[in-house]
Amino acid sequence: MPLLAPPPKADWIEQRSELERWLDQLSTPQVLGLDTEFMRRNTFYPQLALLQLGLNDQYALVDPLAFDIGTALQPLNNANVVTVMHSASEDLETLSPWLPEGPRVLFDTQIAAAFAGMGFGLSYRALVAELAGAELDKGETRSDWMQRPLTASQRDYATLDVVYLKTIHEQLVERLAQRDRTAWHAEDCERLKRKSCPREGDPQPQLAFRNAAEWPREQQAFLRRILLWRDATARQLDKPRPWLLEDALVLSIAEQRPRNLEELDRRGSGQRALRSQQRAELFEVLEDAVTDAEIAETGLIAPYPQGKAKQALSAMKLCVDTLAAELDLPAGLLCSRRVLEEFAVTAQWPEALEGWRRDVLYDRLGSLLPG
Repeated sequence: MPLLAPPPKADWIEQRSELERWLDQLSTPQVLGLDTEFMRRNTFYPQLALLQLGLNDQYALVDPLAFDIGTALQPLNNANVVTVMHSASEDLETLSPWLPEGPRVLFDTQIAAAFAGMGFGLSYRALVAELAGAELDKGETRSDWMQRPLTASQRDYATLDVVYLKTIHEQLVERLAQRDRTAWHAEDCERLKRKSCPREGDPQPQLAFRNAAEWPREQQAFLRRILLWRDATARQLDKPRPWLLEDALVLSIAEQRPRNLEELDRRGSGQRALRSQQRAELFEVLEDAVTDAEIAETGLIAPYPQGKAKQALSAMKLCVDTLAAELDLPAGLLCSRRVLEEFAVTAQWPEALEGWRRDVLYDRLGSLLPG
């Protein structure tokens, strides 16, 4: 049984000058452990509540509610600084106002563990137990990180989130090198940054609504228009998208337009952020006819595989499982089922399979496409 991890002392930083002094150490090659605590219950954008740092066996808890971070995190853009994070996607999104492109060199320990043959989607707690022989307390998992002052338990929990990143990083670097997976891991970390950091919306949000795949192109373009309005308005109001329009209501409106504002009011009843102003704006969006330009700009929604495409999908899935076993990688890391479905239906090579995955998969999967 792993030993319960004792919490080390961490500096509490509540001034920008203190954070800048703390990060002055990054002027030389360093490995920096980084984690965040954030809240996203009632907002579109995640709210940074705490920033945890670990460097040279020193630890800091940064209070972003006490001061404006500004450009203080810019040292993370140095090429000689390796920023170690675990399952970094949401943390990168949270930090994007201050690090729009993420840290220059990211080392994600969850991705590294998958490449090292330790399993797909391994938790930080499990990784600490496996590689550091310590047990972490889960007591503050659902804590309110926006409250001040934080409790001693919260501070201990937050500090331990970065304490073991250095040890884990050192061991995973060695395992990646032994397996010749260092370059693949670095590529996936770069992909993660590109996916997680941009704050603009998805230009083709309708592609996720696969139940609308059989709709006419004009109706798919109309669905896209509604979804683009929802996304832009949710960002403007900083409210969750479903508070404006739940997915079911989006589909309902796209299938049958409200005849007047009163009908929209009735059908939108209960949507917490769809107030009178937003309903009026939405009704204007719904009134205009779909243009040829909109249709041309709208990516077609890929249907679920049927017939020959479904048979090809089964063959592709077997191919991926076999190759993953040969490479000693989790099949989900090599290629997800959703991406395979997209390829089997559209015959267009998915962007998610570019890079090293293209090198190992393209010929094998391409040969299995329906004739």
